[in-house]
Formats: sequence, structure tokens, C-alpha cells
Amino acid sequence: MKVGIIANSQKSGARSALDRLTGVLKVRGISTALETEAAGLCGLPGGMDGPSLAATCDVIAVLGGDGTMLNAVAKIGPTDKPVAGINIGNLGFLTSCTDGEVEQFGDALLSGEYSTSRRTLLCATVRGADNSERKFLALNEVVLARGQTGRLVSLSASVDGDLLNHYRADGLIVATPTGSTAYSLSAGGPLISPTAEVFVITPICPHTLSQRSLMIDDEVQVELSPENADEAPMLFTVDGRDCVTIHAGDRIEVRKAGHALNLLRLPGHSFYEALRQKLNWRGG
Repeated sequence: MKVGIIANSQKSGARSALDRLTGVLKVRGISTALETEAAGLCGLPGGMDGPSLAATCDVIAVLGGDGTMLNAVAKIGPTDKPVAGINIGNLGFLTSCTDGEVEQFGDALLSGEYSTSRRTLLCATVRGADNSERKFLALNEVVLARGQTGRLVSLSASVDGDLLNHYRADGLIVATPTGSTAYSLSAGGPLISPTAEVFVITPICPHTLSQRSLMIDDEVQVELSPENADEAPMLFTVDGRDCVTIHAGDRIEVRKAGHALNLLRLPGHSFYEALRQKLNWRGG
């Protein structure tokens, strides 16, 4: 077995966590390969780019937090390989274990006693009024929101060509079930089981309180667009990472990507455990 490692070099404790992980895997006879940033963290020349790492390794380990996982999805591109998040600190929604549990992680890889959670990805296409086209991949969400104006903006959303609504709001979020615990939740959206085959459209601070989140089948295409030229430009973001200026006449098509993310899960760790921990749920 070979494990490819991606690390967030800006994260405090990343170097020691990386050394601990590679040491644990080496003792178990599991070879490793480093992505370019991880190699730089160790002061080593070279390193591999994300797609090459995914092509040559059996498992991808991502050292950091949920934000590092979101960036890693964009780095590695389409792959069926299991991806394991190792959080430096507390357990996150997307991570498989903490950096204090790498012994358990190594044992699970050696014995094969782990599972994978298949996570839907979004494919978003920004079609410009000038006939330009840009494609993006998201694990959590895509957002069309107001730009420099401090006022609400007018946006429209359609589903498979049928108008859903004209919104007057700070913006609109289209999220996957995985993303339901992120920006959509902060904007008042529902929590969704990660295996549910749905998207959720959530308005951000809508003018009309009756404009609520809506869950829809994930086999549809959602189209978002600004409505008033004098309110443009707006901003389109992907997992809080890419930021694209959207002008009047531009439109955004969002649909399920042709591949999914296989998130590695260790025994005893689950989405529901993460919910209880991160949301501080307590019984009576």
C-alpha cells in the first residue's frame, strides 16, 4: 500500500504531525509520497502534484482541517481513491481522525478495517455574457452573493429550466449534504445526512422571511443569475476558495459532478458523532 500525503503548511503543528504520520506508516510497511506543499514543509525537493498523487497512491491522507480538505478536493481532481482527513486539533466534519489518532489510522489501513462515505460533489459552470465558460468543483457549496454594494440584491434561481423564485437577499447558496453543516447552516439551512441524494438552496438574509431553504433532487440543474444590471457586479465563490466576479448577463449552472469523493471513515467515527461534538449536543 502507498499513501499520498497533502499537508497545510500554514497550520501550527503541521510539520510534527507529518513526521508522526510518516513514521507510523513506515513502521507498518506502508510507503508514502508527498504532495508539493508537504514536501516543502519537510524541506525536501520535488513532491507530486495532486492528480499524480491520486493516480499513484492507494489512499490520500490530508493533514490540516476541514478547510484543508476542501482545498485538497480541488487539488487532486477526479479520483475514486479513499481520502482521509487527519485534523490537527479537534475532529472536524470532514476529517477521519485527529493527529493524535494516527496509530489507529495506520492500523486500520493495514487491516483494511475502515469504510468510505461517498460524498456528492457540485460542478458549477460560469457562462459569461461574452460566451466565456469556466468550470469549478465544490464539495460544500457554491454561492452567488452581493459584491461591493451594502444593499440587498436581486437574483433569480431556476430548476431544470423552471423558475424557482426571484430573490431579494444578500445572496444564494447551493449546497451538498456535506455542505449543509457549513455556510448553509449559518444562513438558516437544515442539517442533512451526507448520503441523502439532494441539494439545498438557501437564501442569505432574504428580505422576505417566507423565502426559506429548499431541498431538491440532486439530479436536476440549478441556474443562478443576477437580475439588475445596476446591482452588478456580484461575487461567485466555490467552497469559500475561488472568487469570480459576476456581471449582468452572466449565469451559473450547477449540477452534480460526474464523480464523488470517497471519504475514509475509521471504526467508531461517524457523521453523527461529529454532529454531537461540533454542535455541542447534550441529552436531557
